[in-house]
Amino acid sequence: MKTFWFYLYNLLVFPLLLVITRTASLFNEKIRIGFKDRAHLFEKLDKILNTLDPEQSRVWFHVSSLGEFEQAKPIIQTLKTEHPQAIIIVSFFSPSGYRYSINYKYADVITYMPYDSRRLAKKFINRIKPDAAVFIRYDIWPNHIWVLAGSGIPFFLSSATLREKSVRLMPGLRAFHRHLFDLFTAVLTVTEYDARQFKRFGLHNPVIEEAGDTRYDQVLQRSKAAQEIELLPHGFTRRKKVFVIGSSWNSDEEHLIPTLKKLYNAERNLLTILAPHEPNEQNLERIEKQLGTEIPHIRFSHINNFAGEKLIIVDSIGILVTLYKYAHVAYIGGGFKSSVHNILEAAVYGIPVVFGPKHTNSQEAAELARRNGGFVVTDRQSMNAILQRLFADSQFRKQAGAVCRQLVKENAGATGRILKHLKKHIVR
Repeated sequence: MKTFWFYLYNLLVFPLLLVITRTASLFNEKIRIGFKDRAHLFEKLDKILNTLDPEQSRVWFHVSSLGEFEQAKPIIQTLKTEHPQAIIIVSFFSPSGYRYSINYKYADVITYMPYDSRRLAKKFINRIKPDAAVFIRYDIWPNHIWVLAGSGIPFFLSSATLREKSVRLMPGLRAFHRHLFDLFTAVLTVTEYDARQFKRFGLHNPVIEEAGDTRYDQVLQRSKAAQEIELLPHGFTRRKKVFVIGSSWNSDEEHLIPTLKKLYNAERNLLTILAPHEPNEQNLERIEKQLGTEIPHIRFSHINNFAGEKLIIVDSIGILVTLYKYAHVAYIGGGFKSSVHNILEAAVYGIPVVFGPKHTNSQEAAELARRNGGFVVTDRQSMNAILQRLFADSQFRKQAGAVCRQLVKENAGATGRILKHLKKHIVR
């Protein structure tokens, strides 16, 4: 059966994927960048690897892009802290993930994964020589899996999820994925439900176990680090109620800005910090036009010139997670577009979170809504009603915030459970 899947993939599926990707690169800049950046992949890789101790344990983490990397970070950071001599190699498939993370301090090597030909997969794994490999969530590539299995290297699927109607469970694809998953050392899932889903494949080799979601550990680690960072001048938020709007899109702002104009009438000491998902000049100017003169505003980069403005527009990236620590209430964007962004980054601070109706991508959003720690808004009227109550009723606000904090604490610990499996294979 292995021979059948090997030849089917290498003679038909992968060549077809490569042709499609090459064609798509003519029209898609991100794909084009991926091809360009990989042009000298092995030369760059060899240059770094030649500086590292060949006698030290090596662990390879592969992620698709930034979201998956966030799930890998707690594992990497803890592993590097407990075993500082271990060499950590992180590969990305996505250009955006690779370029944004190139200076990540807990990894010794940041690289692209080569495209999934048999020759390149074998060349890559022979170069990095991992003692163990960890694939985060879903980005597994057959030839890399086959080379690992053939080399006797243990490899794990971490933060694994599988929806009931996943295409991987469809006829044909189901048998193919059964073959691939059966080669893993362990499949470590986010929930017990996910573990049951993987067991539907009828796997014989891997341990299938609920380990939890490392994103909870990640936000706890980041919130602790944020306490040491002061982005706002000392005493800046004293006697103010702070509303942080994170990762907003135009579709969010169309509801938020009219609501804010009403909210300021009731909350004279309200300060809003608005961090758009894409803080480019075009978006910043659009938001400023929407705010008009009714809501005095200033850009974050001009904070030293603050003169009592009601709203601060964040015109840089990378600081939103720290800004949430100043908030009494947070709105998380994306729910009026296609999917809500990361609500845990705010919830970890023990503040209520508000988000739009398109949140089915987020299990934690649904759970917080069920527990009355998060609140779904569907229009300006419902948004105005819940924000008015959250800011006016301090007891209600604190209770909702406590629910958010409790959810994070309940679900922490996945990192330790995953490392329990991984450490068996990396101590030399």
